[in-house]
Amino acid sequence: MKITHLSPKLVQLTRYPVLFPMNCYLVTEDDGLTLVDSTTSSPADDLAAMVKQLGTELRRVALTHAHGDHVGGVSGVRQRFPGVEVSIARRDAPILAGDKSLLPTEPKTDVKGYFVKVEWQPDRLLEPGDRVGSLEVLPSPGHTPGHIAFLDVRDRSLIAGDAFQTRGGIAVSGDMRLLFPFPAMATWNKPTALASAVALKALRPSLLAVGHGAAVHEPIDAMDRAIEAARRAFS
Repeated sequence: MKITHLSPKLVQLTRYPVLFPMNCYLVTEDDGLTLVDSTTSSPADDLAAMVKQLGTELRRVALTHAHGDHVGGVSGVRQRFPGVEVSIARRDAPILAGDKSLLPTEPKTDVKGYFVKVEWQPDRLLEPGDRVGSLEVLPSPGHTPGHIAFLDVRDRSLIAGDAFQTRGGIAVSGDMRLLFPFPAMATWNKPTALASAVALKALRPSLLAVGHGAAVHEPIDAMDRAIEAARRAFS
């Protein structure tokens, strides 16, 4: 995996960086490390090397949503690091078990994307406003019904999952970029995704870290461009 140090407390690990970049993130906390997302296959070997290098422990795995390219590596991580806490949004947890039914209040568009059968259950179900270490849980539905993002309250770094992409050009989830169309193809509801993107931008993050593509420092102007492009595309 390609390893990119984004800040003293945030490391990006990228699987298949040239062909199909899938990012997960290590967040340094006082009591150890939090892994956000896990790509399609286990990053455990790379994590073990990072844990040893940093002289700390992996404490938590926090998932932005239930797609297989974000949750597929969890099993291997749990095997290498027994006892690690795994969390996901309460709303996306049923999708892990294959239940893609929608709530009465949700738009009736099909839940799309790549899913894998998992043999584990989350240890913690997250709600908006919860904390995972220094990460505040933010609702950001649209890509999936229960998609969440994480804002590091220490420096306002935003780990946005697939609410945005930067591979192929920055875009809101659902706004297709021909050079990397896959996040758009896997998006559940475009208007909901746009509303979430607007809400995330309003937090004025200092850094935007996404599931697919490079991180963006001082991302407000780039997020604005993506939002305006999505408004035109979705109208």
